[in-house]
Amino acid sequence: MINRALELAAKAHAEQKRKGTEIPYITHPCAVAIILGRAGCDDEVIAAGLLHDTIEDAGILIEDIKFDFGNRVAEIVNSCSEPDKSLSWEERKEHTIQHLSNASTDIKYVACADKLHNLSTIAAGLKTHGTDLWCRFNRGQDSQAWYYRGVVNALGNNEFSNTAIYGEFSSLVKEVFGTP
Repeated sequence: MINRALELAAKAHAEQKRKGTEIPYITHPCAVAIILGRAGCDDEVIAAGLLHDTIEDAGILIEDIKFDFGNRVAEIVNSCSEPDKSLSWEERKEHTIQHLSNASTDIKYVACADKLHNLSTIAAGLKTHGTDLWCRFNRGQDSQAWYYRGVVNALGNNEFSNTAIYGEFSSLVKEVFGTP
């Protein structure tokens, strides 16, 4: 299942690059899968991690994921996708924060791994490029801080806050943005 998910993700993201870089986008879902594997997640959650951006960013249909990978993987992928790209950035991110507050543990794992990898690349970029890095984003440091802190709060409102992956993410948010 993981190999099939990797193949689909690689095809879906073949022409994409990471924001503001020449880094192939597929490195992101692969990193998410590695984080999930280190966290002890099962094959379906890892497959969902590989596929988490395919609906939102690559035009893959949820029905195809459900057919190829089953209901659980499709539900996780669908829940980790922004439902309405026509909304403003703030509305979409607020929706994500609210959704994660009541999401299943599987969804929290994939979302946390996704955000952890994104923020780790931001942290590395800050060391290399300094605060000029924030120019890559449509919203700057203050908006990003609001979002990532909101995700920490949403993920940490239950037993998920006791997981190692949450602890790593929460610590990185404090490292990058400081304590509010």
